[in-house]
Parts: sequence; C-alpha cells; structure tokens
Amino acid sequence: MSAETANDVGGIAADHLKSFIERIERLEEEKAGLAADIRDVYAEAKGTGFDTKIMRQILRLRRLEKADRDEQEHLLDLYKQALGMLE
Repeated sequence: MSAETANDVGGIAADHLKSFIERIERLEEEKAGLAADIRDVYAEAKGTGFDTKIMRQILRLRRLEKADRDEQEHLLDLYKQALGMLE
C-alpha cells in the first residue's frame, strides 16, 4: 500500500477539498438566487417610477463611511466647478 491514504491524492486531502468545493457551490447558488431577488426589487422600484441608476448610486454611497462620502462629494463638486458644470 502506498504512503498516501485512500483519501489523499498527490498530498491533497480529497475529501476535505471536495467539502470546500461543495460548500462554495452551494453559496454560489444562494448568491445567484439573491441576485435574482435584487433584480426583482429593482424592477419593482422601476415599475413604481423610481430611477434605479440613482438608487444604485445611493446604495454605493451608503456603504461608505461618512468621511469618505464627504470627501468624494467635495471632490465631485471641485471637479464640476473646474469644468464649469456648477452654476
């Protein structure tokens, strides 16, 4: 019998690897389901008159810390001013 156990292939614990792969596959399936749910919510919001592009921007901004958000807004205003886009 070889030095490797029945579950080891080339020094890799096959059962352990398979367990990780199967867990990732299940999570990817859940992620796909959640992505579909999110698309449905955006479609519903759009159907009631909301601008989904703006909603996505709001969500992105809400993920930021206040200081980071303030800095981005300041830079955006500065760039707009430099380009003559502010009244």
